[in-house]
Amino acid sequence: MKTPTQTNAIDFDSAKLQRLGFGQPSLLPRRPTTLAQLRQQLGQQLQTSLEPERILGAFFREVQRLVPLDALQYRHQASDLRLEFGHRGHHSVSYSLSHEGEHLGELIFRRNQRLTEEELGQLESLLATLLYPMHNALLYRAATRSALRDPLTETGNRIAMDQTLQREIDMARRHLNPLSLLMLDIDHFKTINDTHGHAAGDNVLRAVAAAIKSQLRNVDMVFRFGGEEFLILLSNTGRDAAAMVGERLRQAAQAQDYRADGTRIELTVSLGCSTLLAAESAESLLRRADSALYVAKREGRNRLAMAG
Repeated sequence: MKTPTQTNAIDFDSAKLQRLGFGQPSLLPRRPTTLAQLRQQLGQQLQTSLEPERILGAFFREVQRLVPLDALQYRHQASDLRLEFGHRGHHSVSYSLSHEGEHLGELIFRRNQRLTEEELGQLESLLATLLYPMHNALLYRAATRSALRDPLTETGNRIAMDQTLQREIDMARRHLNPLSLLMLDIDHFKTINDTHGHAAGDNVLRAVAAAIKSQLRNVDMVFRFGGEEFLILLSNTGRDAAAMVGERLRQAAQAQDYRADGTRIELTVSLGCSTLLAAESAESLLRRADSALYVAKREGRNRLAMAG
């Protein structure tokens, strides 16, 4: 059965919130409060963080004092941000948030039963408390991401990689999940620069990065490791699955139509893959992926090699 969904556009400047949607009563007990009290409390509480996950988590938790909900989902495509709290219900109501022409993302509330008109009015009134907290959080996120991204390829830089790798290793160990690394290198990249110029080389780097990202899940992460090297971090991915991803990346990169001055550039990539071992350090995991990449290049390039 198709889930009923209604989308509303909310413009905080016009202060016109349309009431359309569906929802469900939650099992959580209601704590006595009024709409005015909750608005005031949220207005203060949500200003204490610049992290979207904390802001929306607090909003979801506190709103249920008045409007019981099963789930909240948030999407902001420009920031590549997707968050979800709670468990999905059968009915949903969605709101597109905007302020002075700036899109602040889409919120989707879910319940197993429809929201009443009174609940919709309360919910829409409370949404206004998200305006400035989310605006500030998105600005902060954009600034932080800029400092951690390679400007040419729009992948993570070495600083981001160092911060993320150890965190992912710790999480993999805590949850007993596999973790794999792919190290990808563009074959004969120096020849491309020497023959066609550095501008063509930059275009190739951007195209290869885009090809890599197009083949990955949202939870996978790509970093520019060196001049023409990329590191792909595959969470919850074991050795065999990582090998399949690596082969898919190799084929996707080779299938791109690279051109310089009307001339097609034949391009291949080589990859090395390592999977986290018990008690292994980040340095060892990287070193084994790099050694496997060296094997792939030594054996003729345009191939994937697995670390032992």
